[in-house]
Amino acid sequence: MVATNEANPLVDGLAKSNTMPDVLLQYQKNWIGIRAPLKVAEKSRRIGLTWAEAADNVLVAASQRSAGGQTVYYLGYNQDMTVEYIQACAQWAKAFNYAASEIKEGIWEDDDPDRHIKTFTIVFPSGFRIVALTSRPSNLRGRQGVVVIDEAAFHQDLDELLKAALALLIWGGEVHVISTHDGTDNPFNELVQEIRAGKRKGEVFRCTFHEAVNDGLYQRVCMRKGISYTSEGEQEWVQGVYAFYGDAASEELDCVPSQGGGAFLSLALLESRASRDATVVNLTRPIGWEIQAEDVRMRDVAEWCDEFLQPLLTDIPNDVQSFYGQDFARSGDLSVITPLVKERDLRKRIPFVVEMRNVPFAEQRFILFYVVDRLPGFIAGINDAGGNGAALAEDAAVKYGHERIEQLKLTEGWYRDNMPGLKADLEDDTLYSIPADQGVIADLRSFRLVKGVARIPDTRTVDKGDKGGKAKRHGDAGIAIALANAASRSEVEVYEYHRITPNEQYHRDVKRGAGWRQQKGIW
Repeated sequence: MVATNEANPLVDGLAKSNTMPDVLLQYQKNWIGIRAPLKVAEKSRRIGLTWAEAADNVLVAASQRSAGGQTVYYLGYNQDMTVEYIQACAQWAKAFNYAASEIKEGIWEDDDPDRHIKTFTIVFPSGFRIVALTSRPSNLRGRQGVVVIDEAAFHQDLDELLKAALALLIWGGEVHVISTHDGTDNPFNELVQEIRAGKRKGEVFRCTFHEAVNDGLYQRVCMRKGISYTSEGEQEWVQGVYAFYGDAASEELDCVPSQGGGAFLSLALLESRASRDATVVNLTRPIGWEIQAEDVRMRDVAEWCDEFLQPLLTDIPNDVQSFYGQDFARSGDLSVITPLVKERDLRKRIPFVVEMRNVPFAEQRFILFYVVDRLPGFIAGINDAGGNGAALAEDAAVKYGHERIEQLKLTEGWYRDNMPGLKADLEDDTLYSIPADQGVIADLRSFRLVKGVARIPDTRTVDKGDKGGKAKRHGDAGIAIALANAASRSEVEVYEYHRITPNEQYHRDVKRGAGWRQQKGIW
């Protein structure tokens, strides 16, 4: 059941102005028109529902208590979306001509003394505030006001967060839960189903991408871009959006949760870290190439490395530490090498990814050594040593040192110990650059929560980069990135030395003088 705007006197007041119909689309007005202690929005991505929520939150926080004013607490699951939200609130306050303080950054002390939470706050003359938090605080309990949980399906412990938020309802607060879906087993989907089944009181709002387009979303895009609207342009744009999301379109755009555990890494998070400066280099050789003479294959691969890899390696600054991860495959799946560099400010980025298909063992070994030999400040790497990858992993350990190269056979325990670190590095902007490539993003999205552990399921997906449409992917680039990031978080001591011949040592001793030689008993 969706309430109308009449249920919200604050919205009614604004709707009388000349700007309201032009600012918010109908589905956005429908959402903020719902007034219920608990309201939940299952939505498509890219439809601006959080932007509309920010408008409503400003109206609430700027109003006097007698008019329904309250403090608003916004909880996003990473800092980027939190900053975007608070900036939208500031813009709405200016548009509504409400006096408000500048955005203030602060620290909210959590119950855990080792875990303090960064906050962004706007204070209104009403005495109420909008407080945006970058993570879930346990001390939300005991507060009063409106709680907004954005992209709820991707919070680490939504069940506990809801318990803390719903406690505010006792004193007349509200809880607004907004999210795209992330699997049928996700607590967000369970919350939606409980409300629909009548097991929990609340209102469910649903808006798919097509419904948003029907309400004028593409016209708004045209307005912002300064281009003319045409129905043909709208159709092409919609097709492009669905093509971009590919197999994930049903969940991301049509509000249909995927079966099984949800994706471990959200598309929103990965898009925020995607960079076109990070390149994907593909080496695919046709069937039959592997039976050519080895010297012919080696010349081919050496020329390819000089043409495609050397310029990328040369572009990496010298004052960095370097790492790598390789997910090995000989046939069927991709074999992927992912270099990773840690910069002087300790932030990490992936300069490029090498994807190989139908490349024999010897040539893969050549390519791996070509890359690692040229990585500046090389520290450590992890090789997938399962199955056929064991030989290459051992060769790399022999060449670069067993203390530097981990020969890893992937296990559930490894995923349990290392995948949270990858997610944390992406969320806090430590790993700030990954390739803006459809295949790489799809591979990272392939990590699913299976019994609480993020890992790659057995199913394979179509490689959209393959013109024949037959090649498959199995999370290959995602695994290589996870391995590289794990290598960057490992503790490795590197000892540098310079071998001195006996003759060189003698001449050094001579230069030190006779007195020093007498003292040491060296003649």
